[in-house]
Amino acid sequence: MARRPSSTFALRLPKVELHAHLSGSINRAILHDIWLQKKTALPSFDLQDPLLAIPPNKVDYDLETFFPLFSSYIYKLCSDLESIKHSTFAVLESFREDNVVHLELRTTPRAIPSESISKSQYVETVLACIDEHHARPGNQMRTGLILSVDRRNTLIEAEQVVSLALKFRSKGVLGVDLCGDPAKGDIRIFSGAFARAKASGLKITLHFAEAPVSSSDEELWTLLSWKPDRIGHVIHVNDDVKEEIVRQNIGVELCLSCNVHAKMITGSFEDHHFGMWRTSGVGVALSTDDVGVFCSTLSQEYMLAIKHFGLSVEDVCELCLGAARISFGEEEEKERLRKLYLEWDGWQGDHDSPKYGTTERY
Repeated sequence: MARRPSSTFALRLPKVELHAHLSGSINRAILHDIWLQKKTALPSFDLQDPLLAIPPNKVDYDLETFFPLFSSYIYKLCSDLESIKHSTFAVLESFREDNVVHLELRTTPRAIPSESISKSQYVETVLACIDEHHARPGNQMRTGLILSVDRRNTLIEAEQVVSLALKFRSKGVLGVDLCGDPAKGDIRIFSGAFARAKASGLKITLHFAEAPVSSSDEELWTLLSWKPDRIGHVIHVNDDVKEEIVRQNIGVELCLSCNVHAKMITGSFEDHHFGMWRTSGVGVALSTDDVGVFCSTLSQEYMLAIKHFGLSVEDVCELCLGAARISFGEEEEKERLRKLYLEWDGWQGDHDSPKYGTTERY
């Protein structure tokens, strides 16, 4: 008989997070702290209080209202080195408190001319925060950085991202990502930049089939031609594309709350394509995407999967091992994770609780 996880199981579970955006993972309270500091220092600071701009009880968005949160609000608020450091430390600590043991955080390098901050300095600052967080006593979470190319970027900007990833590879950059508003840009112009990243040994992850507008056969087959190591969301795919993903053994990053609350799928959690992908044979990583916006921790994402897809303890173990396998960490880190899972005492705990804690709100 399959053992059902208890209500505390997902909270105790050591977790691997592979699809988390730095800016989207800043919670409202931290954004409010930054806003308050700026408003106190400069009363004329006219950006709206984040507790009003992003109400604490609001988790439902669509793609037209979601992306402006970053370009017109969060980026303007976190616009100097101190706010970048403060928010980065807060994000790292929130994942550690959720018992994440391996985190791959992604961010688009930003130049902030008003503060004389270059893209290189921005990346250095985030990496310095990661190093300092690693050094905190008792911290077993290892964090790597993925640098993102935004779909709105020019080819020159995409090449800059790849160059920065190569420059800082020895400092903790693991790979490159393609992200951004799926309704924007022509991804074909980035083929050369991602080919250079691949040839240089960088890992590649891509936002893939995120919306109907970015799911044409031409786009998806172009993205697959880049030989990505992982792809994220993977919603609008036909059978031929799915078969190719399986054939290439590409890992998939799936974000339940994001997809439901941003109305990226039709239906609710039980209709999510997680059910299809977890039996496909490729590694699957449950992920948060933007926990600061959708307010669902990785523990809650596991609770949702347990509740809506009837996962057993054995299913969760297989899922975790698969996520560790498709991580971008070195083999030593993957072995650390594999050993951690195989030796974790939580697999033998109480697994018959009928309740699933905070998932009841969903």
